[in-house]
Amino acid sequence: MMKHQTISICNDNRTELLAQTPLIVSASRATDIPAFYADWFFHRLEKGYIRWRNPFSGQDIYVSFANTRFIVFWSKNPEPLLPYLSVLKERGIGCYIQYTVNDYEAGGLEPNVPSLVQRIDTFRRLVDTLGSGPVVWRFDPLILTDKINIDTLLEKIAHIADALVGHTEKLVFSFADINSYKKVSRNLRLSGINYREWYEGSMREFASRLSTLNRDNWNFRLATCAERIDLSGYGIEHNRCIDPELISHLAPNDAFLQNFLYSAKTDNGQRKACGCILSKDIGAYNTCPHGCLYCYANTSTASAIFNYKKTIDNPLTDSII
Repeated sequence: MMKHQTISICNDNRTELLAQTPLIVSASRATDIPAFYADWFFHRLEKGYIRWRNPFSGQDIYVSFANTRFIVFWSKNPEPLLPYLSVLKERGIGCYIQYTVNDYEAGGLEPNVPSLVQRIDTFRRLVDTLGSGPVVWRFDPLILTDKINIDTLLEKIAHIADALVGHTEKLVFSFADINSYKKVSRNLRLSGINYREWYEGSMREFASRLSTLNRDNWNFRLATCAERIDLSGYGIEHNRCIDPELISHLAPNDAFLQNFLYSAKTDNGQRKACGCILSKDIGAYNTCPHGCLYCYANTSTASAIFNYKKTIDNPLTDSII
């Protein structure tokens, strides 16, 4: 199993301890750090480390930014990152953004995200600063309900794609696997959402139709996230969201990072169908107030808001929770 190297650091209380020193930081699969914790994150970057709690063991692990060369951000509202991107450039840290822009406004599945108009505007502003390659569009996850079918989803994607063509190079998507997460199915039922599961036939129908639309209109690279189904026959690849190819392209002059990428292996701490290479995710579950009804990272929106308010009340804390 691959592990991050460790060094000795002093925490805010001047206690000496060991910390991991990842080259690549993921911020974060577990919560929306750009939307809600950007100030906290860049304060911790200045301090040089964060304290991360393992959600399974409850153990605190310290993560140093001493060797960090690249950060992959994940967000539904990365607008708060905009004033901080120059900080990363000054520190010689590269980045790209996995930006989820869905359109579930009518169904109330994402109650606390900004309007679609605002999110598209933020997308374009990020591209103005970073270029199109470092801003990856995700429509994730694709959800079927009694009011949302494949036709509806393709209409939603087409509407956003028309607005983003020329501003991004890739569209990443996944099929909602709701019954695998009991808290997700429970939260959807409690909210009156009559969801339906995907099956191979519906996945292939969607893939075929999306591929045709894309070929005729936008020419994005299409990719699935952590999906086992092979859709390569429709021109759809398996994505690597922590992507050595993209990182190498965006940081061509970082010899140390390039050497790491050359031999980087798949992160075996992720789901079996995940293609990501090794990084250190620094987020925490139950901390994202977006309140998306399909979210696997929150037990409930109430618990996430409670934890978020605690962090806002203690902005200098070394941990997100």
